[in-house]
Amino acid sequence: MNGSSSEKFTPQVFDRKAQRDHRDRASRRFADHDFLFRMGAERLTDRLLDIKRQFPQALDLGCRGGSVAGALAGSSNFGITQLIQADISSAMAVRAYQSYSHPTIVCDEELLPFRSESFDLILSNLSLHWVNDLPGSLIQIRQSLRPDGLFCASLFGAGTLSELRDVFLEAEMDLKSGVSLRVSPFAEVRDLGGLLQRAGFSLPVVDTDKITVTFTDVFQLMADLRGMGETNAIFDRQKTFTGREIFAKAAALYAQRYGMEDGRIPASFHVITLTAWAPHASQPKPLRRGSATASLADALDDRKNKI
Repeated sequence: MNGSSSEKFTPQVFDRKAQRDHRDRASRRFADHDFLFRMGAERLTDRLLDIKRQFPQALDLGCRGGSVAGALAGSSNFGITQLIQADISSAMAVRAYQSYSHPTIVCDEELLPFRSESFDLILSNLSLHWVNDLPGSLIQIRQSLRPDGLFCASLFGAGTLSELRDVFLEAEMDLKSGVSLRVSPFAEVRDLGGLLQRAGFSLPVVDTDKITVTFTDVFQLMADLRGMGETNAIFDRQKTFTGREIFAKAAALYAQRYGMEDGRIPASFHVITLTAWAPHASQPKPLRRGSATASLADALDDRKNKI
């Protein structure tokens, strides 16, 4: 079993119990709100199509209702003989098992219960942005992979729900003496490649894609976020009831500032995708520093002479 990756104190940005409770509640009608998770699962499994490998033992970490299992069932199964589903929410785990019948467990991404080198493939679809100790989780994921095993994950990144964050900040500044955090802090693309390398992964690749979804109004957007289990779980969130005037002001600001010609409003979701491998001797290695046989300056001079 992998233990905690570090004994140093990790700031608790997110309330993991609240996040689990949100997923438990969302599990009842998750299929009505899971469009981003189905899209994310399809994109993750599409990445596997370009890899000529088989992955007998696979893990879906943060499975929610089983979107990854659904995407795998609709395509080549990539040699997967056993898919383990795992989620922090017991209700979501039950939902995933009932939908796809794969072995399913309840576990926290911050403390994985697997032996070292258990899996050939670990997928995680829009879940890791709620982890407090992301470096520690990445280390445990790498330890859970067999040598030359693949890790492929998506998570919401910086810029996600920026419109919603801005209008609530302004509404509270106008109507109250202070503001509260209503949208999670998200990771930056530029930081995640370094985190993968620090966790011991090889050949890391990080990219991002912006998805814009439109809603009738801010209330439909917030209802969909509740249905996804993606509502505010920041430890320092406001615990008291938010007055109607704040919501009304935020809705008016959203429509005024971001409203579209048809009267709908857009919401931005920046999806970051991570791909990396557990180290293996067969993988290509970067050249040793100073081993180049030609200089960049010479190459640029030669190109300039040919223009």
